[in-house]
Amino acid sequence: MKRITLLIFMTIALMTLACSKQEEAKAPEAKKIGETAPASAPAQADPLAAWKPAFDPSGAQYVYTLSNVSHPAIEGTGVGYRIRDAVWEKSNGQIYVDFRPLSQLGGEKDVLSKLKMGAVQGILCSSVAAANVADKLGIVNLPYVIDTFEKLDQFRADAELFKEFSDSALPAGLKVVDITGYGTYGWATTVPVRNIAEAAQVNFRIAEAPVNTDIYKSWGLKFTVMPWPDVPQALQTGVINGLDHTPTVCNITKKFDVAKYFTEVNYAQGLFIHLMNKSWFDKLPAELQKILIEVIEEESAKSRTLTKAQQEAQIADAKTKGVEFFPLADSDRNKLIELSQPVYDAWGKKVGQDYLDKVRKTLTH
Repeated sequence: MKRITLLIFMTIALMTLACSKQEEAKAPEAKKIGETAPASAPAQADPLAAWKPAFDPSGAQYVYTLSNVSHPAIEGTGVGYRIRDAVWEKSNGQIYVDFRPLSQLGGEKDVLSKLKMGAVQGILCSSVAAANVADKLGIVNLPYVIDTFEKLDQFRADAELFKEFSDSALPAGLKVVDITGYGTYGWATTVPVRNIAEAAQVNFRIAEAPVNTDIYKSWGLKFTVMPWPDVPQALQTGVINGLDHTPTVCNITKKFDVAKYFTEVNYAQGLFIHLMNKSWFDKLPAELQKILIEVIEEESAKSRTLTKAQQEAQIADAKTKGVEFFPLADSDRNKLIELSQPVYDAWGKKVGQDYLDKVRKTLTH
């Protein structure tokens, strides 16, 4: 009897010890989990939270999905939200402009394919990419043709010039509704570039577009064609030491953190061409067609004014951060125009020489 009692006592003691060791083994694991995964981790901030609609769009009869690759802090992109709100109000909630900036729907090449098929109804397309829709749309990228805010306004206000430009997209099933922008092109560099001779020592990143390649070849400058997402690392590592872009974009996207100099070449306006699927538009009731077009035109005109003011503000802000700006001398500007003659010849054949001549003659400012 004593032996049985002793065996029972020993069994209970061993079980208790085993349980105690199991709890000890679990304790460090529980502590580790508690340290690495807090019970309530903060959610990642939505970069577009400030632009959410102040209305419920679920009751709209028609949805106009509008794409753009850039950030709405840029006035020529943020216009998409202003169009959204104004169309909603003026259509009494019949049309919802579902604006998708920041490449939410993909890159421009993919979105253009979707646009032609009708899966997307609109895009604020960069002018360099828009030239893939119709050669004539490439006229706005040619050096010193539509190179100032004043020339852009003059071009847009000229019904004859703009109609020929707009109609060029019709064979692709698209219509050009309007134009917004993101400033005037120049050179952001990591070394000072005061003239063409100093520019010859720089490797410039340019956009993935044939017209840009043609321009830099004609100017005799070193360049690298590079996707935009690759630019920050390329600048930081010295793969490139120059960037062909606008001061607004360079400042807003922090490129001036590395490239501390900007040469005001001012050879073209950075533009977004508002392309729309014509088949989708044609199915809208006439009253809603009128509202949509009028709002886009009104807001785009306001945006162009805001873009000019934004460029001035961004340049002033960049200067306070130590970025140095160099105006390009008239002699160098004239030299670049002279060197651009092969580009005018080649693209004159693509856009129509008569049209190119008419645009250059008409835009005098």
